Amino acid sequence: MKPAAFDYVRAMHTQDALDMLAQAGEDARVLAGGQSLVAVLNMRLAQPRVLVDDLAHRRLDTVRTDGDAQRLVVGAAATQGSVEWRATLRDEVPLLALAFPHISHFQIRNRGTVCGSVAHADPSAEIPLVLTALGGDVLLRSKKKRRVLPASDFFQGMLMTARAPDELVEAVRFPLKQQGERYGFAECSARHGDFAMVACAAVVTDDTIRIAVGGVADRPKVESWPRLQGDDLRGALNDLSWKLGAQDDVHISAKYRRHLVRELGWRVIEEAK
Repeated sequence: MKPAAFDYVRAMHTQDALDMLAQAGEDARVLAGGQSLVAVLNMRLAQPRVLVDDLAHRRLDTVRTDGDAQRLVVGAAATQGSVEWRATLRDEVPLLALAFPHISHFQIRNRGTVCGSVAHADPSAEIPLVLTALGGDVLLRSKKKRRVLPASDFFQGMLMTARAPDELVEAVRFPLKQQGERYGFAECSARHGDFAMVACAAVVTDDTIRIAVGGVADRPKVESWPRLQGDDLRGALNDLSWKLGAQDDVHISAKYRRHLVRELGWRVIEEAK
């Protein structure tokens, strides 16, 4: 299939994009890397009247640390590859560095953007999972105002977010590594680079365990526990596997998804200890 007809607007400045979003509202979609959106357009699951391309705006192609906020700030036009190949990433956001090799293939990461993945809100996607696991946030901007939402509030459901029609995801912010935190990441997919059937990310300290699960519910889900061990941890993971409401689909049964939550959850927590 081919996409329905639309007008293409190349925004050379942020204000250009915001003006068009304010004017077109729900009839507009923002194009960044296009690695997710173009497929959706081709299948006509989305039929916008206007496509606003903000990738040409170099001011949004930034990756920087904000020392005061203790965040890695990734601008809307920054590609996944530009973050993945950042020399200091493993020291800054180790969990994100662990997740990148699981995201599709390097050709896709070379074009796809970090903010585009967050805005698309696929429940199986690795970047939204990491952002949620770390307690990161999303910077939204419209013609009238700016606002910041925690990832837990931004993701609303499958391919659904709290972004208003006239808003642009201007940047996302990942908390920098904190002293005493250790991390683990694992996923199961049919083939390397395919969508995750289940993905788990863990942040562990001497006193707490924080685990996030993607690919099961309609958005990334997070649970926090004290530093459980042995059967107590197995029991907590089993409870979580049922709490997520796994369902059968053409790829995998709900029973096997629950099994993966238990096993991958155990693996990432052990990896992070």
